[in-house]
Amino acid sequence: MSAPTRNVASDTRPGLPHWESPPADLKAAITELKPALRARIGASGRSVEEVFAVVEQLITERVEEIEAARRRGDTVWPVIDYAEIEAGTVSAEALARLHRRGCLVVRGHFPREQALAWDAATVDYVESNRFFENYRGPGDDFFGSVGSKPEIYPIYWSPAQMQARQSDRMATVQAFLNRQWRSESDGVRWFDPGRDSLYPDRIRRRPPGTDSGGLGTHLDPGTLDLWMTEGNQRAFRHLFDGTVEEYDPWDAAHRTSGPQYPGSTMCSAFRTFQGWTALSDMDHDQGVLHTVPIPEAMAYLMLRPLLSDVPADDLCGVTTGQVFPALERWHSLLLRAISGIPDVRAGDSVWWHCDLIHSVAPVTGQQGWGNVMYIPAAPWCPRNEAYASEVRAAFESGSSPSDFPAEHYERDWADRFSAAELNRTGRRGMGLG
Repeated sequence: MSAPTRNVASDTRPGLPHWESPPADLKAAITELKPALRARIGASGRSVEEVFAVVEQLITERVEEIEAARRRGDTVWPVIDYAEIEAGTVSAEALARLHRRGCLVVRGHFPREQALAWDAATVDYVESNRFFENYRGPGDDFFGSVGSKPEIYPIYWSPAQMQARQSDRMATVQAFLNRQWRSESDGVRWFDPGRDSLYPDRIRRRPPGTDSGGLGTHLDPGTLDLWMTEGNQRAFRHLFDGTVEEYDPWDAAHRTSGPQYPGSTMCSAFRTFQGWTALSDMDHDQGVLHTVPIPEAMAYLMLRPLLSDVPADDLCGVTTGQVFPALERWHSLLLRAISGIPDVRAGDSVWWHCDLIHSVAPVTGQQGWGNVMYIPAAPWCPRNEAYASEVRAAFESGSSPSDFPAEHYERDWADRFSAAELNRTGRRGMGLG
């Protein structure tokens, strides 16, 4: 890697050092950055502690609201029927709840029979290509921690996955979710909500009887780059200039240019929502997804390291090459709100705002299958257009996409999805028209 550049952003307020690639000495960079962030906040006439107190009060109210809902037995996750999204009849109340929680279950996104058929077709695809005989073990440390053999399949180009990605029903839901964001501001159109990039991801198949270690609480929009790159400093400008009341987790401004710092869990694309589509029925107590359903929690996460109890060279445990952790030591208030999805059935889809803390609960003796296809909402924007060229190359050769471990199981699989089968949505999602 070439030596990282270091510049100072131009602004009438105190400048912020920034590194557009990972600094060679992370601790030294953090030690330099944190006083600069404090000074920038201080220039507003408010202290870091005063700004953080505003965020903490809001988050405390949201946490207590979620805790009360759980005590009443209410479903914390919003649920909307696909038919309402397709017809444009989602109520204002449902939209407000989606914005407040930042997550959603779409009931009947696909017909149940279609989802089950895709599940069966995936099995045929991997078995006919002798995947299990050639499987070399987890290609990354993160999903390797779940302990199954395998649970996450490094498969990207099966007909089932591609049919789901380029389907009209998927495009309808992605556009609906993208439009919950503010995609235009200051004369800039940050992304096209009606056009998604085709972001290829893996599948999960968890058999009945499986013991799985789950995944700890974390989030995926970046790591140290969230504080250290100029684009992210602009995206989170209201947190760092004392105007924290103006921070909006649904504002896409400055989020759609540069990618994350490199690492085994990086994402080159900008995703408005992460998501998966259920290929089997899953009950809420069977090792399912949990989130902290508070989009504004990112403000807490970004400002918490600036308080005096955090060491000068530490950003609450965040580093490069690993996921952004949510830890009891620093984020105990947030973790009180962790809430699992309701029961889902094959054909439902599950979505969560890209900034949400999430985890997967462990399970012992899985009851029934736990099968999903990971498909996010990743609208067309400069960042996603740049990654689309890498996606096209991987698709053409059957390779693992560049965001993922270089396992390349499908290169010689003759029955993978072909370019001739791409429809208009698929072609546009790869930047082909």
